[in-house]
Amino acid sequence: MKYIIILIVAMALTSCGEQKRESKLGAPATPVAQTPLEASVTRGKAIYADNCVTCHMTNGKGVPGAFPPLNPSDWLTNKRIESIHAVKYGLKGLIEVNGQPYDNIMLSLGLDDQEIADVMNYTIQNWNSGEMVTVEEVKAIEK
Repeated sequence: MKYIIILIVAMALTSCGEQKRESKLGAPATPVAQTPLEASVTRGKAIYADNCVTCHMTNGKGVPGAFPPLNPSDWLTNKRIESIHAVKYGLKGLIEVNGQPYDNIMLSLGLDDQEIADVMNYTIQNWNSGEMVTVEEVKAIEK
């Protein structure tokens, strides 16, 4: 009998969270919608963690002399087309980032245009500054 009472009390307590929350004005609470840029950055964070973190590190600082930093990166902010091209098709050869030379190979990651826009938006919005990268902008970059 004691277990039945405990079960009923537990069910009553856990069911409280299933009711719709109401704001102070009595209207049902609604989740805050993300802007298209915020949604892109959220997706980009996961893409970065899966594909970029090995070379550019979790904090985006890269590895001095081997893998350029993205946090911050004058190359990302000043060479937008080249940056998108590098993520889309890979990069080989000498580049200069924040005044330091980097001569390595970045392979194409095989991302689709949306994923490229998302990961670019993550790096730009978190560690640099610039306008949102769109799928249309990525599609326009040719090999």
